[in-house]
Amino acid sequence: MLRIAVPNKGSLSGPAAEMLHEAGYQQRRESKELRIVDPENDVEFFYLRPRDIAIYVASGQLDIGITGRDLLIDSGADAEEILPLGFARSTFRYAAKPGTIGALADLTGRTVATSYEGIVAGHLADNSIDASVVHLDGAVETAIQLGVAQVIADVVETGTSLRNAGLEVVGEPIMKSEAVVIRRTGTDGEEPKVQQFLRRLQGVLVARTYVMMDYDCRVEQLEKAVALTPGLESPTVSPLHNEGWVAVRAMVPAKEAQRIMDDLYDLGARAILTTAIHACRL
Repeated sequence: MLRIAVPNKGSLSGPAAEMLHEAGYQQRRESKELRIVDPENDVEFFYLRPRDIAIYVASGQLDIGITGRDLLIDSGADAEEILPLGFARSTFRYAAKPGTIGALADLTGRTVATSYEGIVAGHLADNSIDASVVHLDGAVETAIQLGVAQVIADVVETGTSLRNAGLEVVGEPIMKSEAVVIRRTGTDGEEPKVQQFLRRLQGVLVARTYVMMDYDCRVEQLEKAVALTPGLESPTVSPLHNEGWVAVRAMVPAKEAQRIMDDLYDLGARAILTTAIHACRL
């Protein structure tokens, strides 16, 4: 039975459970449940603190897990990313009072406050910056005001909270994070149950990214139409009862669907439809 770690709370928890449900796996009904068994899929789910998941997976007690790339790197655990999942995206940046830090090199000799000591210490070392790192569990913006540090390193989305604290972003991003599937470093990547799990999640990712588009067009416009809707391999083309017309079906990127429909209509295509894709295997 495949043993999988899933975030039990926080920004990772809800989207992870939703993706697993879309992939056909049973999920817990109450947040108090810490373990459930999905016998139909031969999977056992363990709901753990997101920060602990990489450690459990690295220990070999669990086969794979879903956590944040930031949490994986920060843990220093002997685990590796095998599939990005596209949700819970975040960017890590340094920040300081305006005019105090102009470049990364200016961090030398300073103290940096962060909740992600492993990430920051590694980034400083990679850039040969000799600075001290202070670990705080949260609200790192106040560290500068209270004199604990001269610089902070934290998740930055819009930058509003930093500006409200009288701080500005310094230098390039430390890293970009998102939810990822992880496994113990060096384990067999071809294990059938793991590969099936990954295929299911990849199917969900594709289904969320594409829609199925169907339309009718004149044969003489087919090549131009197909250029607009090449599909993943090639579109399906079928003759219609009316001579000189064909029906075309292809997957297209969801974010481009409206523009493609407009372009097809201008070519003379008609009966243009899009439908959602709920699951797929490519």
